[in-house]
Amino acid sequence: MTRTFASLALSSALAVSMAGLPAFAQAPAPETDQPSSATETPATTTVPAGQGATVEVGPAAAAAPKSGPDAWMDTPDSWATFNGDLMAQKYAPASEITPENVGNLEKLWEYHTGDVSDGSGDVPTSVWSATPLFVNGTLYLGTPFYRIVALEPDTGREKWTYDSHAVLEALTQPALKNRGVAYWQEDEPASGETCQKIVYIGTMDAKLHGVDADTGAPCAGFGDGGVVDVNQWNTVNDKWPLSLLQPPTVYHDTLFVGWAGKDWSDSAAPPGTVFALDARTGALKWMFHALPNDIISKTGTANVWASMSIDPERGLIYLPVSSPSPNYYGGDRLEELPLATSVTALDTETGKIAWSRQLIHHDIWDYDTVAPPTLVDIEKDGETVPALVQTSKQGFIYVLNRETGEPIYPIEERAAPASDIEGEVAAPTQPFVDTPAPVVEEDWPGVFWLADAVSFGKCSERAEKYRWEGRFTPPSLEGTIAYPPTTGGGQWGGGAVDPRTGIYIVNANSVVQIYTLIPREAFKEEGQEGEVAGFYQQGDVPYGFKLETFVNWAGMPCWNPPYGTIQAYDLKTGERLWRKPLGKVQRYGFYMPDDWGSVTIGGPVITETGLVFIGASMDSRVRALDLKTGDELWSAQVDAPAVSLPAVYTYKGRQYVTFAVGGNTILSPNVSDQVVTYALPE
Repeated sequence: MTRTFASLALSSALAVSMAGLPAFAQAPAPETDQPSSATETPATTTVPAGQGATVEVGPAAAAAPKSGPDAWMDTPDSWATFNGDLMAQKYAPASEITPENVGNLEKLWEYHTGDVSDGSGDVPTSVWSATPLFVNGTLYLGTPFYRIVALEPDTGREKWTYDSHAVLEALTQPALKNRGVAYWQEDEPASGETCQKIVYIGTMDAKLHGVDADTGAPCAGFGDGGVVDVNQWNTVNDKWPLSLLQPPTVYHDTLFVGWAGKDWSDSAAPPGTVFALDARTGALKWMFHALPNDIISKTGTANVWASMSIDPERGLIYLPVSSPSPNYYGGDRLEELPLATSVTALDTETGKIAWSRQLIHHDIWDYDTVAPPTLVDIEKDGETVPALVQTSKQGFIYVLNRETGEPIYPIEERAAPASDIEGEVAAPTQPFVDTPAPVVEEDWPGVFWLADAVSFGKCSERAEKYRWEGRFTPPSLEGTIAYPPTTGGGQWGGGAVDPRTGIYIVNANSVVQIYTLIPREAFKEEGQEGEVAGFYQQGDVPYGFKLETFVNWAGMPCWNPPYGTIQAYDLKTGERLWRKPLGKVQRYGFYMPDDWGSVTIGGPVITETGLVFIGASMDSRVRALDLKTGDELWSAQVDAPAVSLPAVYTYKGRQYVTFAVGGNTILSPNVSDQVVTYALPE
């Protein structure tokens, strides 16, 4: 059964007959005056969006539409967005560093922000995965203490800093998190006027700050003295703030803002929304809702916490929509939620759905659509096809026509295992993709003989008692082998593409976790043991939940390596060109064999000369790989795992590669505040 929705007639949506639409899509506009400040709740009009979603139109929605990329962003030397460009290609047309000379790279400078915590004091642990931006002749970074740092790109000298004075509490996450900043500027900045160029940073307590990109001074015209309180729109199930950890996506004069929440704690949670805000003032243009009103009393999320991508020529923004709450039991939300765990395309001017494709039906595995889709034109069967490449936690790579959402390579609905939990009804089929080959295999890797021996056979003994019937085995009372689990498969870093050749690179994890449902009367929350382990309440549903990684008493994975890989695909044919272990497992001061690989967080960047730059691994190294073969050509030791996308840019004719080295406690206890830049010797 196809889950692709026909394109809507965007220009005439308001004139469409209301007959047959759900009641929530027929609500008239409130009879109130529009506020003059973005910090007030604006008057809105609810208009039909189709497929169980609504779009609320705010007071700033009447701006004249533009098309094509912003001129300031469309320059080959910059790294102007989280993913390098709006299409999330993570591609740098830089040619100075080549496979032949990359071995000569040297550390040019490093800078320490001072914003780091190992959690041993009053400040929670910091998890820093900020992509540096290079634009406006400046390197901009956001920190996990929610400050902005502006540096000279060639020396690392500090230009200015801005402190949001955010509350340093883990309000929705196990740690303080930040993935960086966003940048916008006027098409023709007026000389001598402030805030013609603005840098934005969000905080965990839902404040979006806008500051002058040249001085770091707050922009008085943005929100209330430089701050928009996004939580003013958090009006349903508002149990925690809409945390702004991922920087906004910027297109023309609009900021597209998603948010992160508190996973696994509530059944009825804030329902998924995406906000389009005026880049100058912070005023609301429109607000997109992924869930229908008649279900949000007992569910929530289906939010967008990862970055988004935009087709600037078509004016479409692509949302990686996450799973609904509660994550591992869906017996109280059996209604179809077609936009949950999907990739959904919206018109950037109106927020109306162009198309949506659901990637998981009735998600009970926390298989969030976790990364922005990569947009690229590919040559296939003699035609140029506008493609979208969506990675996933479940390990599939979906290649779709980005105009229509239709598959370029087949997606097949196949039978999936039934749930044996009272009240739960697992979806009878799930979408499967064979081409391109999944980043992890269909069967779990099996018991690792060495870990089994060290555990005196406990790994095997445990594996035999757990439920396993393939990739979509539902959570169970006896414990289910989850492969891939919530950690992926693919993760938020997504893939990178060479737009000239259609060669696509993506790193992936091979992790086995155990999902166990616990009847409410027997559930006693024992607390979270880490970012992805522990006991979870799941709100007012019949079952709590236990998540554990399948390791033995010594912490060794009970499943066979490799634990992390990186692989290359030819998008023209769907063929996998190569797959190799990436990184090294580091434990108790020892490095494990190369062919074990490492669990990774973060993603790759491709350069014009055929290099792949990536950090991401447990062993606190940054690397350059050969795009043709996957062979490692260069590496350098850094202070912690570099769980950020590197920025690759050219300044005054010299090419630089910059990593924010922050660490992540999923990979290693080591955290850092290091910014490090590499270049060839002059």
